[in-house]
Amino acid sequence: MIGYVTLGTNDLARAAQYYDALVGEMGGKRFMEHEGTFIAWAVDPKQPGIALSKPFNGEAATVGNGVMVALLVDSTEKVDALYKKAIELGGTDEGPPGQRGEGFYAGYFRDPDGNKLNFFCIP
Repeated sequence: MIGYVTLGTNDLARAAQYYDALVGEMGGKRFMEHEGTFIAWAVDPKQPGIALSKPFNGEAATVGNGVMVALLVDSTEKVDALYKKAIELGGTDEGPPGQRGEGFYAGYFRDPDGNKLNFFCIP
């Protein structure tokens, strides 16, 4: 049901470098861009994607308390590798990869703008 998720940023160039590398590790790439204001990535443009944008109202982007984007991958090894990459690129730990209840494996992090995300799989 989800087409894409948009996260706010105050530094699109820095955020783009982070997501180019991180989404690239998932096999994705940019598929839509409006210079200086918006970039979207996906593995396949017909599948759910993730986007970054400067707020349309011109005010500062802020992080939504309690908001999180969950990115599905197909193995615990990919969760581990992508979580590690997210941290190496300048993200911060919000809970290392591991089993979270029966049948759910996830690693939680924040991007350089403070947006909370996770990589997860259902092994």
